[in-house]
Amino acid sequence: MALVKAGIVVLDCAEPEALAEFYKELLGAEETDVSANRIEIRSADGFRMAFRRDVNATPPSWPRPENSLQAHLDFVVDDLDETERGVVGLGGRPMEAKDPSGPFEERGYSDPSGHSFTLRRNTSPAPKQG
Repeated sequence: MALVKAGIVVLDCAEPEALAEFYKELLGAEETDVSANRIEIRSADGFRMAFRRDVNATPPSWPRPENSLQAHLDFVVDDLDETERGVVGLGGRPMEAKDPSGPFEERGYSDPSGHSFTLRRNTSPAPKQG
């Protein structure tokens, strides 16, 4: 039996209403719990996020020169180019301009409050056509 019932990714930010709207649009999610200082959303597949008001919040520094690890979000997508246009249209910003080599195609972004996240597409094992 699990000790924990559910997990929720919580991001601190100065304006939880605006950041919740960004992720609601990105994930096709709905608000599930709203208070003066916290908004929680849930996507159709059950992924849960919350946004907590911190009037002193500052954007994280990413990537750090010393290449330290810090928390970020990974989202799996079908079409990187189409999703990137949507992210930028919602106020997100590209953080990395190149696609790294390897079994995944991925691109780094920051949300409007500066939290980092990655869009990742699993590549097919078959060679690219065209």
